[in-house]
Amino acid sequence: MDHSPGFLKIVAAAKCHVNEISVAEARAKLAANPKAILLDVREDHEWNAGHAAEAVHLGKGILERDLEKLYPDAGTEIIMYCGGGFRSALSCDAAQKMGYQKVHSLIGGYKGMVAAGWPMKK
Repeated sequence: MDHSPGFLKIVAAAKCHVNEISVAEARAKLAANPKAILLDVREDHEWNAGHAAEAVHLGKGILERDLEKLYPDAGTEIIMYCGGGFRSALSCDAAQKMGYQKVHSLIGGYKGMVAAGWPMKK
């Protein structure tokens, strides 16, 4: 995907402050912590086209508005993914600014999950 320079600049800045994890690390975290949340932050049409089987959806556009309603405990472990790992980095940065301490951005996002054989559903 061809991203604009301004978008790439804010993503690079966010990535300096967020914890990025691999697909293997995400699997391990979800297995070790049954209360961990796998959060798809993509747009509704992307979610409807397919998503990780155990994921919940909260689009990046409404994340700041609804995150505390859904997960009021700022200590909740949340692994966020998007299409390729850029919007999830921005979402993690926003969640950290809201006080969430255990948020992770999935490197490679949905595309990486599909390539790794992650169970998907529509």
